[in-house]
Amino acid sequence: MRKKINPYLYLIPALLVMGVITFYPMGFQLWMSFTNYGIRNLRFDAPPPDWVGLANYVRILTTNLGLGNFSFWRVLGFNLFWAFSNVIIHVTLGIMIAVVLNTAGLWFKRIYRVIYILPIVIPQIIVANVFRNMFDPDWGAINQGLALIGSLFGLSPDLFHIRWIAQLGYPISGIPLTLSYFALLITNIWLGWPFMTIVATGALQSIPHELYGAADIDGASGLQKFWRITLPLIRPAMVPAAVYGLVVTFNLFTLIYFLSGGGPLRETEILLTVAFRLVNEQRLYGLAAAFSVYIFFVLLGLTLLTNYITRATESYEI
Repeated sequence: MRKKINPYLYLIPALLVMGVITFYPMGFQLWMSFTNYGIRNLRFDAPPPDWVGLANYVRILTTNLGLGNFSFWRVLGFNLFWAFSNVIIHVTLGIMIAVVLNTAGLWFKRIYRVIYILPIVIPQIIVANVFRNMFDPDWGAINQGLALIGSLFGLSPDLFHIRWIAQLGYPISGIPLTLSYFALLITNIWLGWPFMTIVATGALQSIPHELYGAADIDGASGLQKFWRITLPLIRPAMVPAAVYGLVVTFNLFTLIYFLSGGGPLRETEILLTVAFRLVNEQRLYGLAAAFSVYIFFVLLGLTLLTNYITRATESYEI
């Protein structure tokens, strides 16, 4: 009997810590989402907030929340598009670069592997501010580089005075693809592919070389070996990495807030930056709590979907 109880006794300290730092704040936030909790309720002598039921949840879906150009469904659509478009490029680049670096006889292989870790160790807030300066329309390195290339073809430098952060774009299938989005995409590609390369490199090194030798005997081409051997065997490692990358990119607050600020006209706003504005600009804590509950269920749905896909790939056989 004691042996059956011992595991639970060891779990009690962890449960107490999790209860204080995780479960209680989550429960309190859920309660707040059904009230009109605001800045006046932060005082110790303040009366309790009024119970408003589902009013906050309905308001989020049906109004602009006093944020001007805001629509929950548009922001959710852009948030999902932003996450998936980034992760697809991250995974593709990560695998391609890992395959190249795994080539036998490649010179300075260890140096390359050290260099591509650099984007991971640099804080995101520094990356966001550096790239924001690089995308400056007057003095940014991006425009200057484009103007230099254009000058080789006789093009005027004025053609490359591009307002990356402030320029409006045109919607494609309801998703506003502004230049600001592409500036964010370029920056996040620089941030995201090294992690996928590290995961892919580890998965590649676990593949038995005998499989490639047998494929050579059968006369398989390099492309056939990639699709028939490499890709199926690294898939169980890459799918969980892609799931992690999807969740991180979906909530990539630092890059959005400090590079584009959600602009222009909140076209590159994500759900997390909207929740941040509700808390820090409007002090609508109850409304922000309801907004966070929506974010939780969106991420829960993404996690369940990607976990289902992950289990499907675990049983994959060549």
